[in-house]
Amino acid sequence: MSKSKLSVKLLHAAMAASLVGVAGAAFAAPVTLTIESWRNDDLAIWRDQIIPAFQAAHPDIKVKFTPMAPTEYNAALNSKLDAGTAGDLITCRPFDASLQLFQKGHLQSLNSLKGMDNFSPVAKTAWSTDDGKTAFCVPMASVIHGFIYNKDAFAKLGLTPPVTVADFFSVLSKIKSDGTYVPLAMGTKDGWETASMGYQNIGPNYYKGEEGRKALIAGKAKLTDPQWLEPLRMLAKWKPYMGDGFESQTYPDSQNMFTLGRAAIYPAGSWEIPGFEKQASFKLGVFPPPVPKAGDKCYISDHPDIALGLNAKSPHAAEAKVFLEWVASTGFAGLYANALPGFFSLNKGNVELKDPIAKEFVSWRNKCESTIRPTYQILSRGTPNLENEFWVSGSSVINGTQTAEAAAQKLQKGLESWYKPGK
Repeated sequence: MSKSKLSVKLLHAAMAASLVGVAGAAFAAPVTLTIESWRNDDLAIWRDQIIPAFQAAHPDIKVKFTPMAPTEYNAALNSKLDAGTAGDLITCRPFDASLQLFQKGHLQSLNSLKGMDNFSPVAKTAWSTDDGKTAFCVPMASVIHGFIYNKDAFAKLGLTPPVTVADFFSVLSKIKSDGTYVPLAMGTKDGWETASMGYQNIGPNYYKGEEGRKALIAGKAKLTDPQWLEPLRMLAKWKPYMGDGFESQTYPDSQNMFTLGRAAIYPAGSWEIPGFEKQASFKLGVFPPPVPKAGDKCYISDHPDIALGLNAKSPHAAEAKVFLEWVASTGFAGLYANALPGFFSLNKGNVELKDPIAKEFVSWRNKCESTIRPTYQILSRGTPNLENEFWVSGSSVINGTQTAEAAAQKLQKGLESWYKPGK
C-alpha cells in the first residue's frame, strides 16, 4: 500500500473515531445520583413526589433513593463509605454520628453551597462542627415531641387536653377509672421510647430547654440536680397508667394499641402523624408537654432530625450539588413538609402546611421555647453513652426496678467517668 493511500486511510479512521466520540457525548446517558437513607418508610414519597419534582427541572440528572432498615443504617453506611461504595448523597442523622463522618473525610463541607444561607445557625447546629464554622449537611426537617390523643375517647369521657402536670395526672386517673381505654400507650421493652417520648418529651419544661442543656454541657449543672431529677420522678408516676404487661410491650405494639382505639393517649413524636392518620378510625388531637404549674413558660423538644450531605468521594459531585441546592430551597421545604406531615422544615422561608395535626404541632413554636434532645450533642461521645444510658434508666424507673434518684446518680456517674467540661 502506498504512503498516500495509507495516510488517507488513517485520516478516515481518525475522523470516524472522532464522530463516534461526538455522538457518544451527544447521547451520553444522564448521570444517576444515589441517595443513602435510613427512612425506608419514605420510599414511595421520594419515588412518586420528590424525585419527579426535581427531575422535571433537571431531566439530565436521574436520582435513585436506596433506603435500608433504620437499625442497620449506621453500620452499613460506614462500611460502604470505608469501601468506597456508598451513594453520592448521604442522609445525615443529627449531631455526632454525622460529625464523625465529616471528621473522617466522608462528607464534604457545604459552606459554599448556594442556599445554605436559607438556614439559621441554630438550624444548622446538628450538622456543623462544634465551633459552628463548617456545615456539612443541608438541614431537611425537625420533629416535635408532645402527646397525641384519641379525640373521640376524650369526648366520650368528657375530658379536655391537660395544660399542667396536675391536669395530666387527673386526666389519666379518669381514663383509668372508666376502664374503657388504657390511659398511656407506651412500653419499656425497646427502651428508646422512654428516653425520646418520655424523658426528652417532658423534661424541657423542668430544666428550661436550651438554658438547662447548655448548663449541663458546661458542667454548671448535674443530672442529679432537681430540674434534671424531676422528669424521672414524673416518669415513675406513669407506671399505673400503662397497659398490662407494658414491660414486654414493643414500639410497634404501642402504635397498634393506640391506632386500634385501645389506648387514649400516646406519648409521641410528630413523625407518627402520617401513619396514625392512615390507620386510626377516630379523630386525632394533640397537646404539648404539660407545664409543672399554671403560668409556667413552656418548652418543647423541636429536634433536628434529618439532613442530606455529599459523599466526599462521589464521582458526580457537581450534579449532587445541584440536587443539594434544590434541597436547600423553599420549594423543596414545602414539598417535603407536606409529603411527610410531622417533619417540619428548618428553612427560614415561609412554608404553608396543609395537615391540621402537623399545623397544631408546629404552632407550639410560637408560644413555647424550642430545644433539642439533651443527650445528642457532645454528651454521648464517650462510654457509657449518655443517650443509651437514658434508654435503660427511663425504662427501669417506669418499671419500678430503680428509683429516680438512683437512676440520676448512675447517669451522672457514667457521664463524669469520661466527660470533663472545658477540657
